[in-house]
Amino acid sequence: MCGICGELRFDGSNPDLVLMKRALDRLARRGPDHEGVWADGPILLGHRRLSVIDLSDRSNQPMIDADLGLALVFNGAIYNYRELRRDLLAKGYSFFSEGDSEVILKAYAEWGERCVEHLIGMFAFAIWHIRERSLFLARDRLGIKPLYYAQMPHAFRFASNSQALLAATDIDTTIDPVALHHQLTLHAVVPAPRTLLQGIRKLPPATTLTIAADGAQHSRVYWRLQATRPTESRNAAEWTEEIHAALRLAVRRRLDIADVPVGVLLSGGLDSSLLVALLAETGAHDLRTFSVGFEDQPEEKGSEFEYSDQVVARYQTRHHQYLIPNDQVLNRLPEAVSCMAEPMVGQDAVAFFLLAERVSQAVKVVQSGQGADEVFGGYFWYPRMVAETGDDLDRFRHHYFDRDHPEWLETVAPAYHGSDHTARLIAERLAEPGAEEYLDKVLRLDVTSLIVDDPVKRVDNMTMAWGLEARVPFLDHELVELAMQLPAELKIGDGGKAVLKKIARGLLPDSVIDRPKGYFPVPALKFVRGQFLEFMQEIVTSRACRERGLFQRPYLEKLLAAPEMYMTRLLGSKLWHVALLELWLQINVDHRP
Repeated sequence: MCGICGELRFDGSNPDLVLMKRALDRLARRGPDHEGVWADGPILLGHRRLSVIDLSDRSNQPMIDADLGLALVFNGAIYNYRELRRDLLAKGYSFFSEGDSEVILKAYAEWGERCVEHLIGMFAFAIWHIRERSLFLARDRLGIKPLYYAQMPHAFRFASNSQALLAATDIDTTIDPVALHHQLTLHAVVPAPRTLLQGIRKLPPATTLTIAADGAQHSRVYWRLQATRPTESRNAAEWTEEIHAALRLAVRRRLDIADVPVGVLLSGGLDSSLLVALLAETGAHDLRTFSVGFEDQPEEKGSEFEYSDQVVARYQTRHHQYLIPNDQVLNRLPEAVSCMAEPMVGQDAVAFFLLAERVSQAVKVVQSGQGADEVFGGYFWYPRMVAETGDDLDRFRHHYFDRDHPEWLETVAPAYHGSDHTARLIAERLAEPGAEEYLDKVLRLDVTSLIVDDPVKRVDNMTMAWGLEARVPFLDHELVELAMQLPAELKIGDGGKAVLKKIARGLLPDSVIDRPKGYFPVPALKFVRGQFLEFMQEIVTSRACRERGLFQRPYLEKLLAAPEMYMTRLLGSKLWHVALLELWLQINVDHRP
């Protein structure tokens, strides 16, 4: 788990080492253990390492294999690297290190661009082919690891976050109006390849990109998620056992492949609690668990300790519990925003940031429950979408969009007005072949797109801001492929995640299984009042915000006058959404170092 960056020049000049150093400085938090740079004519590769697998210097990067003529920078973890290593040894390859990075190099030498099809894990990497003078980039199937890039006539640059790319002064930082529509309509999800900034793009999940020395490019989608029923029938008990076995394998993979201790982020919800139970079931012992809570608001509790404590008691984990006061949340918000590669409105972004700070002092790797709700149908809006009649798009947007198009036109300045970009995108995604029922279409969209640029991105950004690697077993691609075949009643039945609840019976207290669903609350960012309201008011009335001219002033004044009246369908504060976007631009674009 690391931070990567690089530059490939097309104009005959060599990349700038000073610029590379600035980019690496912006990746330092992702990889505190080692910094490396390697150059070969038009290419310059940079790497910041978090040592998790093979802690020796032999696995430092950039990793060069002179015999094969390949150079690698890699961020992630390959959970089947030992099996692949054995296969590659049998094919005659030799290894100088013990980690997963070198396996990627040999896999590329053996299978070329199809090497990614052999990898099980989360990854974003770049390989420079020294002899062919070409650059190969790849991102994992479900986009767990980020890969941003900037394409210019004279150069191609890439990095693990947008801040590293913004270290250059020639990046186009004008607002992409289509991405802005997604940002404010789709719960801050801007699907790849777009980002909010015109000059920065991101490689889509399950995609590879090959760039020749002259700038010619070739991309390939190497995996597509199908959501169709199998031809052979299974009853509920058979499905439950099959999912149970796949889950055990997923958590075991993410425990065994590490040369450092692995903890669990325990929220007190079903998903993270089940991870603890499954780890214990597979034989793990002396488990370390970590929980965070915040101050209550009259409308909502700020912690789930009453549930996480029950799991701790049952499995006797080595537990760490943190209660963070509101003034600390407020004081640390700008720092958290400075670590966001893109604006992230989810309340739990700052929660993960503050939790990861403390967890990173105890362990380098944690398992986290992200993805369970999307894969197994846990959110309240899924059954509402299914129950509604009408076309696919309307059934979705009535329960998900933060703003309908007329409100979007009221929100932003006329210069950014246009067609309903988000509605068109979602209609296209829902209409893609390979899904049988409406719920299948929605969950596939969520798993392959919405989750990538919302909760998964938040967890990666906020944990890696403290050099903490988060692994997400519920997004094991083999588990996801199996879960997409499940009948609807094993997903949204029993109040959601029916199959997970069946698995959990006997492993977890019933009170944890049957509790109302929680959402990792930070109530002060949902019910905006007091100092938090003053903070957001200062942002949206600032000179920078006025001069940027992104938002219409009457709309901002309406939100400021009664912030708690204006909530999204997913129960977020609309004032926080616009304030966060403006704050992100001020910190990461206007005042970048």
